[in-house]
Amino acid sequence: MEDNAPRGLPFDLPLLLKQRGDERYELARRYLNPQLPRMLHAIGFDRTYVRGERAYLYDAAGQQYLDMLAGFGVFAVGRHHPVIRQALHDVLDADLGDLTQFDAPPLAGLLAEALLAKVPHLDRVYFGNSGTEAVEAALKFARYATGRPRILYCDHAFHGLTAGALSVNGAADFRSGFGPLLPDTAIPFGDLGKLERELRRGDVAGLLVEPIQGKGVAVSPPGFLMAAQALLRTHKALLIADEVQTGIGRTGDFFAYEHDGVEPDIIATAKALSGGYIPVGATLAKDWIFQKVYSSMDRVLVHDSTFGSNAQAMAAGLATLSVIEQDGLVEHARAMGELLMARLGEVAERFELIHEVRGRGLMVAVEFGRPNSWRLRGSWAALQLARKGLFAQTVVHALFHRHRILTQVSGDHIEVIKLIPPPIIGEPEIDYFIESFTDVMEDAHRGSGLIVDFGKSFITQVRTPLEAGAASSVPVEG
Repeated sequence: MEDNAPRGLPFDLPLLLKQRGDERYELARRYLNPQLPRMLHAIGFDRTYVRGERAYLYDAAGQQYLDMLAGFGVFAVGRHHPVIRQALHDVLDADLGDLTQFDAPPLAGLLAEALLAKVPHLDRVYFGNSGTEAVEAALKFARYATGRPRILYCDHAFHGLTAGALSVNGAADFRSGFGPLLPDTAIPFGDLGKLERELRRGDVAGLLVEPIQGKGVAVSPPGFLMAAQALLRTHKALLIADEVQTGIGRTGDFFAYEHDGVEPDIIATAKALSGGYIPVGATLAKDWIFQKVYSSMDRVLVHDSTFGSNAQAMAAGLATLSVIEQDGLVEHARAMGELLMARLGEVAERFELIHEVRGRGLMVAVEFGRPNSWRLRGSWAALQLARKGLFAQTVVHALFHRHRILTQVSGDHIEVIKLIPPPIIGEPEIDYFIESFTDVMEDAHRGSGLIVDFGKSFITQVRTPLEAGAASSVPVEG
């Protein structure tokens, strides 16, 4: 960490971190989510990271970790990109009269212009502070513009965790205990028949869908989005694309829906637009939708956010789009994704525990399944009996502890690991991941060793009531 803070000031951030940075887990235990440090200790992920650079993290011992998680997809241009750092220094040094609330900040208009240049069929942008806020705006806009109360969403979807977004979250574990929620309705992902039956009821404002679901990395079935768009237009309902994680180049298109040839009426995006620094969410929509919502001067603030268009976030977004364009990162993500998928396909042919490799661009899943050989079935069955999804967790654990690679389980109770590295990665990172993953798979197919040992320890933890909630899984997000 660079120590550039002027000395003698009443607040010295570098000094504070130097004096108390090592207390991070104790501070979290005392004052924040109490289960987070317990879980991290239990699975051995409780590292002290002191630095990040491009696709790597570095701990206090100077060890390097390959980040194939990218902050759940935040780091589109890697960690601490110099262009984005400079943009933030520039906007701070400019001493702008920001957040007056009665102003039209130029950076917000410029970022909206830059985003809409990528989506010529849409006309306006609302800026919030996160992906879930972008989804919340989309839900409100769709309801108001159509005058209808109900949103359709897909099973296993993840659209955020605030109350409105939770009503369209397809995971029961996230929804449990937080009801009653909004009167929205789930349909099976790809089920056009169910979609049409719900639309015939006449009260549907729109369908909210991830072109590639974050949970499990389920790719939209061929033709589904195109046919869904036709049905929605017939019934005067809206197609709403959740591109919070898939957007801004990750899948090899600027937005993932482009692969399916559709034109959503509303798009929610976030994560990568932040440049890895300042949270930002964006809701893009057609002009008539905005004109309905903001129909008069009396309704000028009918949907708004205090920090939504702050100068730092807008500068980070503009700098991020510039880097993506200048460095050709959309095309690079497509090429590296094809290489990663091809290499993983070769590995899958060698190991019977690998059931499927799927994804698009640099949003890739490896799904594990029941082995055919009797020699491995016993170990697999024992892990499944203890907890479905436990094998994938052992793979994540082994990649981290043996090879210092950070990955994630792609949903609770499923045997899938998810790879969403920064799109700046190159062939050396892919080579290292494949070499490391192959080593873990070889160990797993020996039927003993690190992975099974970890599974046994996890069985003990899961069956201990005190620790079951804290230590039963590696952290997951959609």
